This record gives sequence, C-alpha cells and structure tokens, in this order.
Amino acid sequence: MSSPVWHPFTQHGLEEPIPLIARGEGAVLWTADGRRIIDAISSWWVTSHGHAHPRIAAAIAEQAQRLDQVIFAGWTHEPAERLARELLELLPQGLTRVFFSDSGSTAVEVALKMALGFWHNRGEPRHRILVLEHSYHGDTIGAMSVGARGVFNQAYAPLLFEVGTIPFPSVGREQATLDALDAACCAEACAAFLVEPLVLGAGGMLMYPAQVLTEMRAICARHGVLFIADEVMTGWGRTGTLLACEQAGVIPDLLCLAKGLTGGSLPLAVTLASEAIFAAHWSRDRALQFFHSSSYTANPIACAAALANLAIWREEPVRERIATLATRQAAGLARLAQVAGIANPRQAGTIIAVDLGSDGAGYLSDLAPRLLARFRERDLLLRPLGNTVYVMPPYCISADDLATVHDAIAEEARALA
Repeated sequence: MSSPVWHPFTQHGLEEPIPLIARGEGAVLWTADGRRIIDAISSWWVTSHGHAHPRIAAAIAEQAQRLDQVIFAGWTHEPAERLARELLELLPQGLTRVFFSDSGSTAVEVALKMALGFWHNRGEPRHRILVLEHSYHGDTIGAMSVGARGVFNQAYAPLLFEVGTIPFPSVGREQATLDALDAACCAEACAAFLVEPLVLGAGGMLMYPAQVLTEMRAICARHGVLFIADEVMTGWGRTGTLLACEQAGVIPDLLCLAKGLTGGSLPLAVTLASEAIFAAHWSRDRALQFFHSSSYTANPIACAAALANLAIWREEPVRERIATLATRQAAGLARLAQVAGIANPRQAGTIIAVDLGSDGAGYLSDLAPRLLARFRERDLLLRPLGNTVYVMPPYCISADDLATVHDAIAEEARALA
C-alpha cells in the first residue's frame, strides 16, 4: 500500500520518489537506507545551527518533563516570560510587546489583525493593506491575500481580500517603487505596508538594496502608515545580520519572526509590536481586546527550544559562522557566475541564488522538477523555485559540503547550456 500521507507543495500524480529521512545531524540528513544528504536549504529555511543541535535538544527534553502545555489565555509560564524579555533585549528598541503564535503565516495574520485593530480601536477608518509585488507571506487566508496572486492561490480567489501592490524595486526601477509607495500611502484608508526586507523568498529569491528599505520605511512614517516587516525567512542571520532590517536602520511597527526562532527544531512564531499598537487594544472594554489565539500559543516546550537558540546566539560565535559562510558563498557564487547557462547571480548574506536555463514559466517551470530529481540523485536537498536555484544552508555546513553543492549546480547549468 502506498503512503496515506498528503505532502505539501507536492503533485502526487507525478509519482516522484519521496525519500524517507531517518535522522539529521549538523547540515546532513540520513535516509532510512543509509544515504547521506546535504541539506543545502536548511530544510525549508528553518534549520540555522544544524539538525539535532545538542543544546536545543537538551532544552526540549528537560522542559517536556516539567511542563508540556498550558492554556495561554489568562495564564502564563516561565519559558514564555523569559523568552519575551530576552527577545526584547536582543531586538531593536521600539518593539515592546511580544505575541506568540505557531508559524510564519500565523505571525503575518496576527500582524495584519493588529494593524487593522489599531486603526479600528482609534476610530479611524483605515483598512487598506499595501504589499510588494512578487511577495509571499504564507498559506493561510490573510497571508495568501497579501501575497502575489497566481498559481499559489488562484483556486482560493473567492476567499481573498484585495490589497494595493507596489512594484518590486528592480535594478534601475527603485525610484518608481518609492514613488508608487508614496502615492499609495497618500490614498484614503491606507492602514499598513507589509514587506519582506531585502529578499523576497518564494517570489524567486529576489533581492533589493538596504537603502530602498530605508526609504520605504521613511515614506510610511511620513504618512502615518504602519510598517510591517516579515522577517520569517530573512531573520536570524540569513542576510548576514540578525535581522535584515538592521542593514537599513529600520525599526518596524510590527515584526514577524518564526523559522529560526527555535533554531528550526519546533514550530513557534512571534509578532512583536510597538507600544502604540498595544495601547490601542488596552482598555476596560473587553470588545477592544485583541481577538486571536491558538491552542498551542506559547507552547512551553517550543519556548524552551527558542530560549536555547537565544543562548546559542549569545554564547557561541554564531555571527562569525555566518560571516564565514557568507564569504564561502560569495566565492562559490563568483565561480558559478563564470559558468555557461547561469544568469543573474545574486547574494544576500548567507543566501545565494542563480537562474538556470531560459524557461520563463515561473514556479511551474518544467525545469524545476527535473532539477529537483537531478539534485536528489546527487544526494543534495535543493528545491528550485522555478528555474531559480538557491543555496541557504545551516551555518555549520562544512566547506567541502558547500563546495559539493556549488559544483553540482555548475554541472547542471553546463548540461542545460
């Protein structure tokens, strides 16, 4: 009997093989039949310090024996309280409140609801959300609504609300983006602008300079439009700094974090808010409270994993590892840029991306499954976005394994050229 499991972003009708992973260690996964797989995308961008990190695993085991779960509405626990305080100490000043959830999509949903609640509770009729072209913020209804329309969500169009779309700041078109944002912010009822800082992940690893992010934030501030930074993917060092916003000197009104929050070990997310947004919901009137929760909000075991992650950031040379990986990625990208068949080489911190072939069919490019199969045959976990191949490994990946990944991309590009 075939597996009854229905996998995400998988067309089972293609009957592609689905390897069974038995264990992980560092930047390597092992299949049940003993194959050694290099995890070149951090298992969908979550694993930062490596699989089965001993400090995180120990924290999970210890917490599981003390308190596994408790309702968080009207109750609290020490791991969540500590985590909230430590996050505020680590992250930029100006964000004063921490709301827990369980995924990046949910963190975005929470931010959108907080933004709309802010204006509603102040008695100001602002409700329009602005987003950046090609963006992706998750697969729940609100997150899909603020993402690019297309194959990801066309079947669910009746559920989605309309948003204002600002053109992506491609090279030479940065001012057009800023002008469009300024005009949109002037429009009536503009509530918030939501953006992936510096790198649009699922949109194709599209990258833009920090100065553009700085200017976008300034435009929103001038018009009193709330600025929401979705750092679910870009946070926790991926772009070279703890947050991508740091490179632009930006402090958002709302900040979404997930993925690397627990080092990639357990699902946990946070939406951090400014004091003004919290104050708009603070009242003796229960009708003005923030209406959002999930059963596992601030799960104690997940919070313990996140605390272990923060300890690793404080006590281990994580930033040095990130810098070393970024340097190695830069050297590999320079070599790839010389290979026939490779176009648009680009980098943001520990992330590199290139485009292969001439197939412009986007996410449904026929090239993607062919490349996926070829990389799988080479014992590499690489998952192309259409004809875009990107490398975003755990920070602990060895130089040899990283070189193996770069060499495989080069060989596939030559075969296509």
